[in-house]
Amino acid sequence: MMPTAFQRIYTKVEEITKATCTVRATDVGYEELATVNGQLAQVVKIMGDEVTLQVFAGTEGVPTNAEVIFLGKAPSLKVSEALAGRFFNAYGNPIDGGPEVEGEEQEIGGPSVNPVRRKQPSELITTGIAGIDLNNTLVTGQKIPFFADPDQPFNQVMATVALRTAADRIVLGGIGLTNDDYLYFKSVFENAGALHRIVSFVNTTEDPTVERLLVPDMALTAAEYFAVEKKEKVLVLLTDMTLYADALSIVSNRMDQIPSKDSMPGSLYSDLAKLYEKAVQFDDGGSITIVAVTTLSGGDITHAIPDNTGYITEGQLFLRRDTDIGKVIVDPFRSLSRLKQLVIGKKTREDHPQVMNSAVRLYADAANARTKLENGFELTNYDERTLEFAREYSDKLLAIDVNIDTDKMLDTAWQLFAAHFSKAEVGIKQSLTDQYWPENQ
Repeated sequence: MMPTAFQRIYTKVEEITKATCTVRATDVGYEELATVNGQLAQVVKIMGDEVTLQVFAGTEGVPTNAEVIFLGKAPSLKVSEALAGRFFNAYGNPIDGGPEVEGEEQEIGGPSVNPVRRKQPSELITTGIAGIDLNNTLVTGQKIPFFADPDQPFNQVMATVALRTAADRIVLGGIGLTNDDYLYFKSVFENAGALHRIVSFVNTTEDPTVERLLVPDMALTAAEYFAVEKKEKVLVLLTDMTLYADALSIVSNRMDQIPSKDSMPGSLYSDLAKLYEKAVQFDDGGSITIVAVTTLSGGDITHAIPDNTGYITEGQLFLRRDTDIGKVIVDPFRSLSRLKQLVIGKKTREDHPQVMNSAVRLYADAANARTKLENGFELTNYDERTLEFAREYSDKLLAIDVNIDTDKMLDTAWQLFAAHFSKAEVGIKQSLTDQYWPENQ
């Protein structure tokens, strides 16, 4: 930070909006931090000597003669091993009662990794959730969101992923969390004895909305430290990216920018991409994998936020409530991991690809049978068996509360096949059927 004696202080504010103020200043950098009437702000626009600052807490009560002090640096985070096990706010300050972290200060929001340093993702990363690891297997260096309705337990899913995933380090970016969700994450991590490998950055609903824009960059800066300096396998969990996009929209509207689709800023794609593109597999072993949550407004997947997200990420994990079993499942029809073919059958058991394909095909047959039933057509014996299979498949493998390893998932699938179908109906090649078909069936 610039020494006090050399700080640039201005006392004439040219223009004030709900979230920004404008002053005339020179030698100011884009994204530089400042204080406006004692409130933290950041430079968001420079036109000649007109500098527009975004005031994180809002401009209510800011007078035209407010003292504006430029701090000479962009938002930054002190990185070291001491980050582990700690909870921080959007500015990287501790909120868990612990001491300040000492370490190397790094600016947040830097560029994504040069393609020359990237390696093709090839390492399996398991979550322990059967609906993901069986049908939508994840790979280190991948970026993928959950699409979920706001009333679904996506934060519980994220906590489960944090505890069960085979990663060296977990970084949580909580964006607009309720206090209940914040305390839930904290208690779950503490009770599981997993705090030593988790770093958390949290903005709650009681904090200024605009501060949400800092949380993903803080989380990714911490992730880059562990992946690059420590060569660790890092999983970044970001929830909820819809609230991040809403904060972008609020700032854009208050700066009188012309909105794009669904009142989102025209820069939405770029704003999301600069975060998701931080996902990387380094050739020296470290990696950053990003799993995010994007909540849907009324289930609308065509909204600008999920629509732009889908163009950037490598698939999506779609949560929906299965009314037959009364549980939330990972929908096999609307979910997709575009990189799963890099590891299934290679880093997992040889029967994984065919078991996955056959299970989804039989689940699709059950959907057709359900349509016949709803339209009053008579069901065949095969139709009835597919419906029974679908209920058990959802309950034992697709439900988000099923936490078993990949081999157990595959064994469970074989047991369901044998319980409801003949070998010919399942359609898996003979050599695999001979090896894995349950002997008692």
